[in-house]
Amino acid sequence: LEDGVPNPEFILNEARYQGASILIAGRNFGSGSSREHAPWALNEMGFRAIIAPSFADIFRNNCMQNGMAPVVLTQSEVDYIMGNALKRTGYKVTVDLQTQTVSDDLGFNASFEFDAFRRNSLLNGLDDIDVTLQFDDAIADFETARTARW
Repeated sequence: LEDGVPNPEFILNEARYQGASILIAGRNFGSGSSREHAPWALNEMGFRAIIAPSFADIFRNNCMQNGMAPVVLTQSEVDYIMGNALKRTGYKVTVDLQTQTVSDDLGFNASFEFDAFRRNSLLNGLDDIDVTLQFDDAIADFETARTARW
């Protein structure tokens, strides 16, 4: 809105969704968003996981680079969660990256696949620099050996 007031018609501005850390989305979520600004904005809103039937590849990678888990579930599983989120105030959904499961307070449980390297990075709060620094000694040894010839 012109005066900077949040749009009351926008669903995420509803009081019941304030403080949500999981975003439920449609298929090919993030399509057309090849820059990191979209994940940055979602991260700043407090989202730590996004559940959708599919993601645009660049967006999915940018999410993981920025500490968010893009979780792929089937369309029917996403529809179930979305339907309950729209109908039930206080509906609780949990994404457990350790066990690679999504569950809710009604007994729903679904598993999902997640790249092992990215999963480890997210679980341990590692970005690409942190991962590289884990090999700091090996890198230093390589550089010493490489330059010793000169």
